Amino acid sequence: MKILYGVPGEGMGHATRAKVILEHLVKNHEIRIVSSDKAYLFLKKIFPNQTYQIKGFQFSYKDGVVSKSKTSANIIKNAPKNLVANFKKYKVLQGDFTPDIVISDFESFTYVYAKYHRIPIISIDNMQIIDRGKIDIKIPESERINHKIAKAVVKAKLPNCNHYLISSFFDIELRKKNSVLVPPIIRKEILEADQEIKNHILIYQSSCSQEIMIDILNKLTDENFLLYGFNKEENHGNVALKKFSETEFIDNFRTAKAVFCNGGYSFISEALFLNKPICTVPIKNQFEQYLNGAYIQKLGYGKMLEDFEVDGLQSFLNDLSNFQNRIDEYQQKDNSLLFNMLDEKLLEYTSK
Repeated sequence: MKILYGVPGEGMGHATRAKVILEHLVKNHEIRIVSSDKAYLFLKKIFPNQTYQIKGFQFSYKDGVVSKSKTSANIIKNAPKNLVANFKKYKVLQGDFTPDIVISDFESFTYVYAKYHRIPIISIDNMQIIDRGKIDIKIPESERINHKIAKAVVKAKLPNCNHYLISSFFDIELRKKNSVLVPPIIRKEILEADQEIKNHILIYQSSCSQEIMIDILNKLTDENFLLYGFNKEENHGNVALKKFSETEFIDNFRTAKAVFCNGGYSFISEALFLNKPICTVPIKNQFEQYLNGAYIQKLGYGKMLEDFEVDGLQSFLNDLSNFQNRIDEYQQKDNSLLFNMLDEKLLEYTSK
């Protein structure tokens, strides 16, 4: 079967999850991949002959917070030239490859391609939980506008797909047809990592400044922190800044006694798989990150903080044993459930 697979370029979470699925699909199918920005560069190295570059969009930030106005302005400014570039790529694909089915990880180019050519399309991502799931947490007043915006965007992004495979670490009722929950997509390196607990806390974040974080962490004198996010090798008291090395990062991840992070779905999913208590500070104005943090707190796997501050972090550390007991109950073996469901759906279209 010929499969066209779309991956958004914003952030690396989509790309690392797509890699897992693509490595499964390429064994039995002919694939073409379209993506943009860092995700394109990442996937091009792994699938050099199957990956095409398109133009996507990126969030704009101000002081670590998503700027809705700047993001909208940049999309409007770049839309005309991006459409021209993508149309050219569309013509290249059309001449080189005629897909039997499209899979989209919350990516618009492939969705439009599928709808225009009346090709079946399968959505695989975590974002659809916002629109297709019955969210059973109380949404505070401060997040209601973000919730409405996020729900409207998700609803409009990939409507009327043939199937929705929704990746989620929390189990809630779905309210729309052709939708099913699947466990988080875990990369091979994490699946094969031996779980162990040593005396350090791993921090993976991208929103707070280095100076503020070091100042706060230095006040938690009984702890040792390994801080990723600034790509430096420096020591500041009980805080070690780390340059990114995948091998070293995974080793520090699998042996951490807890993790501090923003609300990114991929990192949280991997922390859960490794049974690490989680303290999360979601990036403001990103409802999906708030949702992940809220469910971490609801399920007793950790604590969600509004800001990165000493009292909240200390409160999390004081309850670490309770979080560990709850998170030890979290179980996921591998990605086989997703693979089996996806293979079944593809087989349905092969036989038609």
